[in-house]
Amino acid sequence: MIQQKQFGVWLDTQHATVVTKENTEDGAVVIVAHTKGDDTTQHSGLKNENKLDKKTVLAKYFKEIATHFPNATFLHVTGTGQVQEQFIHYLADTPQFKNLKTEESTSTKMNDEQLITFFSEKLA
Repeated sequence: MIQQKQFGVWLDTQHATVVTKENTEDGAVVIVAHTKGDDTTQHSGLKNENKLDKKTVLAKYFKEIATHFPNATFLHVTGTGQVQEQFIHYLADTPQFKNLKTEESTSTKMNDEQLITFFSEKLA
């Protein structure tokens, strides 16, 4: 039997929480990391530069999140807006994650306990 490496990510543009399902008998879901995004509002006021800067900062943020689930086989991404779709597209364009199976949903911000409960249902 192939061992699945299942992860979940809740994110918005400012914060991400990464969880995984442990490879134990009970398969408990545990928090792996909390990652903070950079605030782009204090950067350049020029429209085109600010847009480019936001893309660069977002790519850096996504890269930081992705470091927490190397060799993942399944990822469920959820969050409050469209950033989870952008994150899934980022992963699809990253060679390391070309075979990663992803699912997405929309959810409100949750505390750590609520996240563990939420992802316990998603990472079956």
